[in-house]
Amino acid sequence: MQLQDVLYGVAIVKLVGSTNREISALTFDSRTVTENAVFFAVKGTLSDGHDYIGQTIQAGATVIICEDLPAELKEGVTYIIVENSSVALGKMAANFSGNPSANLKLIGITGTNGKTTIATLLFKLFRQLGYATGLISTVENQINELVIPATHTTPNPLALNLLLQRMVSEGCEYCFMEVSSHAVIQHRIEGIHFTGGVFSNITHDHLDFHKTFDNYIKAKKAFFDVLPKTAFALTNADDKNGMVMLQNTKAAKKTYALKQMADYKARIIENRFSGLNLEIDHMDVFFKLVGSFNAYNLLAVYGTTQLLGLDKLNVLTVLSGLTGAEGRFDYVSNSKNIIGIVDYAHTPDAVQNVLSTIQNIRQGNEQVITVIGCGGDRDKSKRPLMAQVACDWSDKVILTSDNPRTENPQTIVEEMEAGVSPVNKRKTLTIVDRREAIKTACHLAKPGDIILLAGKGHEKYQEINGVRHHFDDKEILTEQLNLIS
Repeated sequence: MQLQDVLYGVAIVKLVGSTNREISALTFDSRTVTENAVFFAVKGTLSDGHDYIGQTIQAGATVIICEDLPAELKEGVTYIIVENSSVALGKMAANFSGNPSANLKLIGITGTNGKTTIATLLFKLFRQLGYATGLISTVENQINELVIPATHTTPNPLALNLLLQRMVSEGCEYCFMEVSSHAVIQHRIEGIHFTGGVFSNITHDHLDFHKTFDNYIKAKKAFFDVLPKTAFALTNADDKNGMVMLQNTKAAKKTYALKQMADYKARIIENRFSGLNLEIDHMDVFFKLVGSFNAYNLLAVYGTTQLLGLDKLNVLTVLSGLTGAEGRFDYVSNSKNIIGIVDYAHTPDAVQNVLSTIQNIRQGNEQVITVIGCGGDRDKSKRPLMAQVACDWSDKVILTSDNPRTENPQTIVEEMEAGVSPVNKRKTLTIVDRREAIKTACHLAKPGDIILLAGKGHEKYQEINGVRHHFDDKEILTEQLNLIS
């Protein structure tokens, strides 16, 4: 492919060399450079790609995309100076792959909680309705029935466009994709064409990366700001920042809500462990998902289908039979009627949503035992809040490890303990070993009690000092509950 053919839409500040040359690949990783490759010198949080320009030229790179021109220029190499190498990477990755997103009805879902459930439900729904469909999510990526492991909520631009290109080649008409705030700020979705955007909610999270809540809101909003006027923007009107997302978008503005007037409205008739009974768009429907937070997720899915022109009755019929994403209010029970719930809740608001749902469903005298930890190398400010919420909404709480990554798990737990009030200390245990914490919760439980394992959800590993060890909350929970049957 010719270099000049993939430069469409790129704002070039300065050009040194020719664009009339053949290129073989694009990369931002100096370790993967091949002959005639284009190397993008990206300024990252841990390293600066500009430091590796010389190394990549020696490895065969013949085109360098950079923000600062190197002091020494090599003959025969084309240097393209841009304002932002990450923006250029996104646009050129899309061009290099044939702009696959333009050949799909691509819906981006963003928000703190609910992204995975909304995207997964939409994928399952459209598959059951007979459409060739793709999914890009935190749990996994899918192309029809083919499952592709996910490494990030939103892949890097090269991986993303290759995945979308593969979906197009497999005949996909639709794709439902989680859009993280990191992806927006890091320009991973640059050059991607969206048919619509969906906002779930925004709560305390990722402040280790965004620094302030205002920055976090702006990151989410930036996704809607760039939607074209041909797209739709569907937001949760009940979220206090829901309408903020629509302030500057050119897309058609649509809303959904449980508590106020909206384009798509629902009312909870009944909420129990077996599911939700909703009046949705004036129809009484029973769904297999549980909790008011899932009422919002279901409503977001329903609104999206209507904006995509699907038949209301067909949608509600199929949607009523679907289960949610793995590790989202995922529950098991044993012969003693002890209920165990595994949930990915890893923000204060998400933990409160799950626990308030349990409180609304519980019959009366049963205990709620919560096992909860916080991830290492992530937003530290939410740690005491997580513990506080767990204590306020539970009868017993076990503070434990999550994915400590490079941090000392004991230190993380101690930072969580700072949120435990004196009155709540009597019902709080600290067991750093997560397996032992789950085992203890099961042995503390009496018939009818409810155990919540919060934080890891679908994850099948625990990351300690950069090494991932097999660890499955649901697997361990099921094993321990069966031992006391």
